[in-house]
Amino acid sequence: AGGKVLPLGLSPRRNMCIHPTIAQESDRVAVDAKCRSITASWVRQRKEQDPSIEVCDFFDGFDKHGSQSLLAAGVYTMDDLRRLGRERKWCPYFTARHMIRYANVIVYNYAYVIDPKISMLVSRDVEKESILVFDEAHNIDNVCIEALSVNINRRTLDGASRNVATLTRAIQRSKEENAEQLRAEYQRLLQGLQGSGALSGLPGAAGAVAVTDQHGGDPVGFAGELDELVPGDIMQAHNFVGFIRKVIDYLKERLRKAKRVEQSDNQTLVKDLMRSMQLPEPKSLRFAAQRLKSLLHTLEVVDVDTYAPASLVADFCALVSTYTQGFSIIIEPFDERLPNVPDPILHLACLDASLAIKPVFDHFQSVVITSGTLSPIDLYPKLLNFVPVTKCFDMTLSRECICPMIVTRGSDQMPLNANFQNRSDRSIIHNYGRLIVELCSVVPDGMVVFFPSYRYMEEVVSSWANGKVLESITSHKLLFIETQDVVETTLALENFKRACDCGRGAAFFSVARGKVAEGIDFDKHYGRAVVIIGIPFQYTLSKILRARLDYMKEKYQIEESDFLTFDAMRQASQCVGRVIRSKTDYGLMVLADLRYSRADKRSKLPSWIRQYIADKNMNLSTDMAVSAAREFLSKMSCPLSLQGQVGTVLLSVEDIQGDGVTPASVAGGQEGGAG
Repeated sequence: AGGKVLPLGLSPRRNMCIHPTIAQESDRVAVDAKCRSITASWVRQRKEQDPSIEVCDFFDGFDKHGSQSLLAAGVYTMDDLRRLGRERKWCPYFTARHMIRYANVIVYNYAYVIDPKISMLVSRDVEKESILVFDEAHNIDNVCIEALSVNINRRTLDGASRNVATLTRAIQRSKEENAEQLRAEYQRLLQGLQGSGALSGLPGAAGAVAVTDQHGGDPVGFAGELDELVPGDIMQAHNFVGFIRKVIDYLKERLRKAKRVEQSDNQTLVKDLMRSMQLPEPKSLRFAAQRLKSLLHTLEVVDVDTYAPASLVADFCALVSTYTQGFSIIIEPFDERLPNVPDPILHLACLDASLAIKPVFDHFQSVVITSGTLSPIDLYPKLLNFVPVTKCFDMTLSRECICPMIVTRGSDQMPLNANFQNRSDRSIIHNYGRLIVELCSVVPDGMVVFFPSYRYMEEVVSSWANGKVLESITSHKLLFIETQDVVETTLALENFKRACDCGRGAAFFSVARGKVAEGIDFDKHYGRAVVIIGIPFQYTLSKILRARLDYMKEKYQIEESDFLTFDAMRQASQCVGRVIRSKTDYGLMVLADLRYSRADKRSKLPSWIRQYIADKNMNLSTDMAVSAAREFLSKMSCPLSLQGQVGTVLLSVEDIQGDGVTPASVAGGQEGGAG
């Protein structure tokens, strides 16, 4: 590239803001609201008449100079963009948004491409010829499903009712103080939502929304459909608010009447809703989300996140009236954990991940899906409904620096099997405790233990506390436990690392599918061993999961057992993969359950893990596992010379600077990929 490449990253305002006051806020909603309050187009217009009104100097600097300029070639991290913003008085967030269309490499969150509400605003300028890479994409099907799913409970509907009351007052106030606002919006809507640019902010469109005023695209993402005129029954602001109020009342009544679990498809609910509201066609429902965004813009609402409940209802209307397949409506009258406490919730559950990813495949010519735990890859083409070209790379290591082992028996030779029927067995819990205690006595520095669920972790830890197992663990290492509170878990992680740094050593109890299992690296001395207790299957009695399993079997011929095992093993792979994060790292991977020794489970582990499972380590007791761990750690304690790795595992300076990089020297990936 000769220094002409321009890579940059994009992150939410909270991570990029350099305004001296707003940057101190830690809450995303607060940062977004305060940013809009000093950058919105109408605020800046009023500034021209009233100099006392506060605006953002950094956005003004960007608007006057940065929006017409290009960044010099080079790699820009978020720190670099913030530093550049301070030097030139440009807003880093809007500078990055502006430069997306000129950058060679763009790094941002999945949601910026997959979630239609965000991708229509952020990613529409990315060229079709671009190569789109989804890294760490083992859970991409779940990300797609979450992007198109909506959950509504009574608290959501109460909040939406308050939003409607606030909007009603704002509309009345606008009629009295500035009736031209609503008349101008009405004229724009006569031209169609998209054609006028009133919502999309399309460059050059008459009346296009300024970039500072945009706050979410269409939840469905089929922008072309918005060329149609807005239905007349929701074109007037007061009519639209009345329309949303009726939808809210209908949903409240459905939740109030729910006495048992109800399940239906989208078409059934839409017909019932249309009958209740006396709608001749569902078109008004389809336009609800964009009509609400237009109204919030017209009323010059800054803190749009306070209208999240009403936006959620409007998104529900758009989604339920657009899709006829791949969704299920599930109403649950109470939480299964508290069956005596009425807490009804309505799920609009997306069952087909391919619905969210299809616009991405249609837009980009080349899409690469890659992850170290993507293999076995056979189910992903079915889940995402595409035909891939696949390529898997072996991990190249200078020595066997990972030691996967399967522990099937306790010290008393009793089988270790934490399935749902056996997991409360006291002897199994005790044997797991002895395994952890023994490993803590031989593993230096940090050790991480993963449980299948929070509930099981609480049960086991409580039993260990009564049996003095925890006392034995803490005699070797300090103990820290993940909770469902983000702040508590963050604090526990910080202290865990401090204990490892000072040489005291620590054990961290976590949950598969939790925040730690996905997003935290236990590299170097922070993770010399990872133990996973049981197999992290999903909760199979979940009504949403049952609906998805039935749908996948009917449409894609994916058997229930195949998907559940595939999903559990990719989660297990993610957990044990926390232990090795570089070629010089090393660690133990302990799979503590009899079921891991079965071929149907073991075969679904990534090849870079399977190839290091020695036959002698496939059926170990606790004593044998501790002996194997001691032998492996003793071997790893020997110094490693990096010089002998150059040309095979590591690239030399000449390899990097020149063009003569051989295939053998670049095979050092642990990824499997599909494109």
